[in-house]
Amino acid sequence: MRSLARILRSASALWPFYLGVILTSIVVAGLGLVSPFILREATDTIVAAVGGDVAAGSVTRTIVLLAVGLLIADLATTVMTNLGGYIGDVMAARMRQILSTRYYAKLLALPQRYFDRQSTGTVIARLDRSITSVTQFLQSVSNNFSPMVVTVIAVLIITGWYYWPLTILLASIFPIYMWLTAKTSVKWQALEAEKNEQVDLAGGRFAEVVGQVKVVKSYVAEIRELATFGGRYGRTVKTTRGQSRYWHQMDSLRGGAMNLIFFGIYLVLFYRTLHGYFTLGDMVMLITLVNMAKQPVFMMSFLVDAAQRAIAGSRDYFNVMAEDFEPTANQQLIAATESSDQPALTDHAPTPLPVTEPVIGFDGVSFSYEEGEPVIREVSFTAARGQRIALVGESGGGKSTLVNLILGLYQPDEGSLEICGRDVRDLSAAQLRASVGVVFQEASLFSGTIRENITYGRPGATDAEVIGVAKRANAHAFISAFPDGYDTVIGERGLRLSGGQRQRVAVARAMLKDAPVLILDEATSALDTRSERAVQAGLEELMVDRTTLIIAHRLSTIADVDTIVTLENGRVDEVGSPAELATSGGIYSQLLALTASSDAADRKRLKQFGLVSDIPAEDDPEDSEEQL
Repeated sequence: MRSLARILRSASALWPFYLGVILTSIVVAGLGLVSPFILREATDTIVAAVGGDVAAGSVTRTIVLLAVGLLIADLATTVMTNLGGYIGDVMAARMRQILSTRYYAKLLALPQRYFDRQSTGTVIARLDRSITSVTQFLQSVSNNFSPMVVTVIAVLIITGWYYWPLTILLASIFPIYMWLTAKTSVKWQALEAEKNEQVDLAGGRFAEVVGQVKVVKSYVAEIRELATFGGRYGRTVKTTRGQSRYWHQMDSLRGGAMNLIFFGIYLVLFYRTLHGYFTLGDMVMLITLVNMAKQPVFMMSFLVDAAQRAIAGSRDYFNVMAEDFEPTANQQLIAATESSDQPALTDHAPTPLPVTEPVIGFDGVSFSYEEGEPVIREVSFTAARGQRIALVGESGGGKSTLVNLILGLYQPDEGSLEICGRDVRDLSAAQLRASVGVVFQEASLFSGTIRENITYGRPGATDAEVIGVAKRANAHAFISAFPDGYDTVIGERGLRLSGGQRQRVAVARAMLKDAPVLILDEATSALDTRSERAVQAGLEELMVDRTTLIIAHRLSTIADVDTIVTLENGRVDEVGSPAELATSGGIYSQLLALTASSDAADRKRLKQFGLVSDIPAEDDPEDSEEQL
């Protein structure tokens, strides 16, 4: 229960709702207690009239008034119950808003390492399960259980006033029930964790398959994926059998204990009424009160089950919230993870750093994703303003790792890395990434319009600025050909555009960002020859007056760079101009020879470097300039 209490404390802004739930619960409980007393008076009055102690006509008005009193109490109870339910529903919705926002803010502020070991589906499944289970439990408590708890306390006080052994019997239900529940809890939660693991794995794979459904279909893997997915949920069914069997066995013990105690309560009431200690009206009232206390006990099984799910779910939530922040995370994000209310966020495009030499500077940089397994070792090179640097080396040789370091997704283990003359350790994530533009091999567009994607880095850009960068990126013509132009909705990941179109939109997006440092990470490797030429024209415009780091898939695309840095086994092998390295006998000169060859073995060797032959490939007709 500490997890639930921690959530309630963290959402302290909801205190008016907590207070509202408590007050309405007290009122509902009080109104509920009116009925047993009215029933007592009505019973004793009717018994007296039937027994001839009073004339029936003389008490008719009294009986009518008592019935009206019951009606008023019931109507008031209905109104207050629904008012409390409304407060509880809004409280649960606000709780979901706060917890979801804090979770999202935490994810956005986590380092890249966290996402390297998670799948998207798992992250989403944890959010849904954790917060849904907590909010559903709170709704149940506020709408149903809170009034009943107040009622039980009042019933215990009233029965103690009439006959204290009744209170002892009634009160004994709760510790017995909770003791048996505590014995159930540990095993139940362990089994629930096993189920959650399978659900997370299934959800993660589900998200991957949906996101790459073309690959699944092209490899005729639908049945295999479905079998794996169903198998994971099959394992949850197997676990549920044992979990549910155990739970209901213990619940039968709880229910049996409660049945025995209520047997004793009814026996005491019947005996004392029979021997004149209670009037018939007293007995009716006390039975009604006892049954009012009985309902929360019956509901306790459901609420304990909901509480167990909430506790298990909140554990996943707090595990994520306990992760360390990215060292350079935005302070607004960090504050949002601790806010007990909807945070006030100020979204503004950060200003790039002033260009100072070296614009890019690696000095003895070493880095490893896993401790003891270095990917790059003592890398040193610099890039000046307006200079174009190409990285060449085998796949897995550290080229993309250097890009990740420049983007601040990871910090160097050793050495120093400078961007615009500033050590990246002294920069916030916003300062660093505002100064670096990037065009990846995959365009990575968002669902929405073309305009929204181009302005992603500068949401306040004018139409003239958007059109200007689109023209320079060689994208304006095909965008204008669409019926809705720049307001064309392109679908998830921009799948309604061809590969070349998506990449030109990405180039326009990078142009509009206008960062002094540019990274081209195999930006044209996935395109056919015609689309590559169109995109390359846009890239040439983009590189003007920028310091550019290029990872290319064809050596011909880096023939005009200023400097080539070759990497071998994570170390810098050579640094020099294309002309110098072409005759040095090193990696670059060897690759030039391989590129000119049509031999199958040479082509295979090229692929180890992530390169393809410069012999043009045929255009892909599916990547043509077709409209939506």
